[in-house]
Amino acid sequence: MSDAHWTEVDQFIEAKLLGSDAVLMAALENNAANNLPPIDVSPALGKMLMLLAQMAGARHILEIGTLGGYSTIWLARALPPDGRLLTLEVDRKHARVATENLARAGLSDKVEIKVGPAKDSLAAIQPADPFDFVFIDADKQGSVDYVDEAIRLGRAGTTIIVDNVVRCGAIVDDANNDPRVAGTRRLYEHVARHPRLNATAMQMVGSKGWDGFLLAQVC
Repeated sequence: MSDAHWTEVDQFIEAKLLGSDAVLMAALENNAANNLPPIDVSPALGKMLMLLAQMAGARHILEIGTLGGYSTIWLARALPPDGRLLTLEVDRKHARVATENLARAGLSDKVEIKVGPAKDSLAAIQPADPFDFVFIDADKQGSVDYVDEAIRLGRAGTTIIVDNVVRCGAIVDDANNDPRVAGTRRLYEHVARHPRLNATAMQMVGSKGWDGFLLAQVC
């Protein structure tokens, strides 16, 4: 099968199960108009994130890596009326665009964007309530640190999802020295031996190519 066929299947899924969404489409269009990289989650994965957060009964969500806020919108839609989402973004331009997209989506009152290096922002967080759901979609070199912070800031039962953990199969290529691949391998090793994590990972193909995500629960 070709990438074109994968994209066609994604489009079929979106047409049958997601339908059109003017708010989400406007967010992607605004991202493109501001020259943000087109690396948002796919619509199908975005809805999966929303459903998983709802299934987890999440009231307090943490996102590491905002970009233009496309995945943020999906996650924020999973929250109950009194729910809150904190999203961390290192790039001020990305955060500005995300702010516009969240305002258009009517979610500004549910979402706080914190700008700066994620490690610094995370170290400063002392939440009154633990996070119930954490989505990590940031620099892969920092994935181990981000997962450790998700555990610290979560509770027993917290769901953690890390995106882009297959990297077109590069994780099994020992000769690949890409820092993002090395960071992802370290993530697998760390999660596998962590006493407080129960995890799996899924590889996926689709409009975004060949990749996958890691799903873990804090014990």
